[in-house]
Amino acid sequence: MLDAGEIERALAAFARSPNGGVILTGSALALIHRHLIITLVARHKLPAVYYSRHFVTSGGLISYGPDSIDPHRRAAGYVDRILKGEKPADLPVQAPTKYETILNLKTAKMLGLAVPATLLARADEVIE
Repeated sequence: MLDAGEIERALAAFARSPNGGVILTGSALALIHRHLIITLVARHKLPAVYYSRHFVTSGGLISYGPDSIDPHRRAAGYVDRILKGEKPADLPVQAPTKYETILNLKTAKMLGLAVPATLLARADEVIE
């Protein structure tokens, strides 16, 4: 398991690369160190794409990932089917069907990034 020092060294190495950036995929480690990662990415002025809106609402640049509410809505349909007698083992596994893009304009400005109007128009939520 990575510690804070290893995360800091890795992000500093990304920052030394020309045109560097970060794509953070989902993991418990990323969630545990969310605030540290966001702080270090901002310090090194790295653009970063996160997998969850929690990172963007905490100051990250942009996230693209499954809608966090939709699976709960769809779970109600599964409960209904089970209560009507279907066996849980016979129900299909479902993958996310709805994805969302969240963009933090304050962070984009701090990084000196111009956000294209098309991205602004397509974003599900824009934090100003």
